[in-house]
Amino acid sequence: MSAVVDTAPTATADERTKRAPWVLTTPALLLFVGVLVIPLTMTVMLSFHDWGQYKGIEPVFILKNWREIATDPYYAEMFWRTFRIALLTTLITAVFGAPEAYILNRMSGRWKSFFLLVILGPLLISVVARTLGWALLFGGNNGLVNKLLMSLGLIGTPLRFMFTETGMVVALAHVMMPFMVLSVWAALQRLDPQIENAALSLGASAPTIIRRIILPQIVPGVLSGAIIVFSLSASAFATPAIIGGRRLKVAATLAYDEFLNTLNWPLGAAVAILLLVALVLIVVGSNALIERRYAEAFR
Repeated sequence: MSAVVDTAPTATADERTKRAPWVLTTPALLLFVGVLVIPLTMTVMLSFHDWGQYKGIEPVFILKNWREIATDPYYAEMFWRTFRIALLTTLITAVFGAPEAYILNRMSGRWKSFFLLVILGPLLISVVARTLGWALLFGGNNGLVNKLLMSLGLIGTPLRFMFTETGMVVALAHVMMPFMVLSVWAALQRLDPQIENAALSLGASAPTIIRRIILPQIVPGVLSGAIIVFSLSASAFATPAIIGGRRLKVAATLAYDEFLNTLNWPLGAAVAILLLVALVLIVVGSNALIERRYAEAFR
């Protein structure tokens, strides 16, 4: 009789322990389904609907929108421009962000805190405000930098920045730089800087230290930051919309125009879903390769 009395509370406690994860994760799961899964499912279904200028959206299952995207070179150029700009932005942030993170990691406490605040500071400012700052600096004849350079006689005509891919890449690189710096800096936090001093004391040259010690330490953080920067750059809307305008569209601005200007929601949904699928495949594939190659760094 006593054995039955003793095991009953234990069984109840075990059941509570098994149910606890489900109880704790249910609110987050419901929120995830409500704000992500259901809207995405509706967007996918919308991409297979028909649309006409006078008849509006018709809830029929057709492949018209997907066929148009697959056969029209305009959309191929649009997506190629989107990923080209994202790739160039990623390369620029890696070239400038990795050394910046390394220098930040070697700083002393007070200076490190100050410059970390400088790096994180732009994240507290709206992307729109930061992008408009570039437009004010290089926006045609009235841009502050262009006016200064022209008044000094260094250039004869304003530098072309607005409505160019170069301007979009520069502005996006400025917006995305903190993400690369923080990714590399976080990877360097796990490493002992005295390793470089030990190599130097053993007679290693500066190029050897950079090639054999510093770069292997930085590469995992650079690759992790590259995934973040690439995905955010390819899906960015505010910066391409301000710098590129209507003359130079990317996938995000194209989907926006189809939804709100042309009112062709099914085609805009198809563009948005295709961009999402492409980014998911690129990010998941890259992340799997990085974790397999640098498994020790991510443990």
